[in-house]
Amino acid sequence: MRAIVIALMTLTLSACATVQKLDAAADVHALLVSIRDGDEATFDGLVDRKALKREIQQRLVAEAAKDDRVPAGLAAILAPSLAELAGEALVQPTVFRSVAEYYGYRPDMKIPGPIGISTLLRELPDGRVCATSKKAGPCLLMFTHAPDGRWKLSGFEGDLSMLRLKR
Repeated sequence: MRAIVIALMTLTLSACATVQKLDAAADVHALLVSIRDGDEATFDGLVDRKALKREIQQRLVAEAAKDDRVPAGLAAILAPSLAELAGEALVQPTVFRSVAEYYGYRPDMKIPGPIGISTLLRELPDGRVCATSKKAGPCLLMFTHAPDGRWKLSGFEGDLSMLRLKR
C-alpha cells in the first residue's frame, strides 16, 4: 500500500511539472512570435524588463571589470551608467531576434506550438523555467512566473555578443 501511495505522489508531481512547462511554453511561444514579427507591445508584455535589464547590466559591468584595457576605477565609475543605457537599448524584440535564430526560429520559419516548445523547457530548482536549443543543451533564456499569471522573460544566460542592435 505504501508503495502505491509513493507511486501516485510521484505521478502527481510529474504531472504538475508537465503542466508548468506547458503553461510556460504558451508564453514562450508568444514571445518568439513577437520577436519574429517585431511586435513590441506583445514583447513588452512577456518580458520582465526590470529583471532582464538588471541582469544584462550586471554582466556588462562584470565584463568591463575583467577588461585589462579599462582601468579598474574608470570601469567602476562608468560601467553602471553605460550598462543602464545598453540595458535599455538591448531589451527590444529586434535585439533578441539573433537569439531566436540561434534556437532555429528564423523569420521565414513556422514557430512550433506550445507542446513542441515545452519539450525544450527545463524546470529549475528556484521555480523558473529555462529554454534550451536541444534537450540537454545549455539554458539561454530564463522565464519567471509573474503575479499576472504569465511567464515572462527574466534572464539571459547566453553570450552577450548574441544581443545585437539591428540597423
